[in-house]
Amino acid sequence: MSTRIAFLKGHGTENDFVIVPDPENVIGLPPAAVAALCDRRAGIGGDGLLHVVRSAAHPEATGMAAEAEWFMDYRNGDGSIAEMCGNGVRVFARYLQRAGHVTEGDLAVATRGGVKTVHIAKDGDVTVGMGRALLPEGDVTVSVGERSWPARNVNMGNPHAVAFVDDLAHAGNLYSPPPFSPATAYPDGVNVEFVVDRGPRHVALRVHERGAGETRSCGTGACAVAVAAARRDGADPAVTGTPVTYTVDVPGGTLVITERPDGEIEMTGPAVIVAEGEIDADWLAAVAAA
Repeated sequence: MSTRIAFLKGHGTENDFVIVPDPENVIGLPPAAVAALCDRRAGIGGDGLLHVVRSAAHPEATGMAAEAEWFMDYRNGDGSIAEMCGNGVRVFARYLQRAGHVTEGDLAVATRGGVKTVHIAKDGDVTVGMGRALLPEGDVTVSVGERSWPARNVNMGNPHAVAFVDDLAHAGNLYSPPPFSPATAYPDGVNVEFVVDRGPRHVALRVHERGAGETRSCGTGACAVAVAAARRDGADPAVTGTPVTYTVDVPGGTLVITERPDGEIEMTGPAVIVAEGEIDADWLAAVAAA
């Protein structure tokens, strides 16, 4: 490994990421190193880290290498591993385009949540095929202070609890994970979305992301919210036979979510690379060993 390691910084609707290109999977990134890189004061700063690896070079992705050349080895800001990140996939695709690995048009990206189809449009927006939502059975409740709400359990390859509220301020500061019950509903923790209506097929959310706290945007969360809203509104595409599209405002911008009658969900939004530079490998080794 060289004395310096390349990195980039990017965001999708202000959900921001440290990007570490590592095609052959030779850079060690234990949780402590990831957390240090994502630290906004002592590191580069980000809600998460996108480790860019060829699928054939990563033991968790070799089975997907025939479908997708590149694997998004995604980590939360605290260093923990996550199954998927919708905004992260868009930024990941933008990096691949910037690096010359792909061009405008369609590509496939391997993730722990499966292979995702991506389309890079000429106007700059990126659309990600997010797969189908799972709707586990059972009642879920989330709480903030003295308030509690029923929540819809939605799995987008990662777990979500979607609560419709009267005012987004009711979500509190979202520094800590909102309590939920029953505890058995989410044994590995959960992303919690608080949602208000803005108009027909138009909602806004705040989110506590598991392992990151409140973030400016959550792509899988926006998809989960659109699915929950469609069921609440009696607009389930599998029942109506008609695709349904929701505009979802997040603190960092706007995402457009479409669910089709076959259950497939597409998310469209921006993806921006804002900087690139080098990490001091000695510093990274030191924080990794701490």
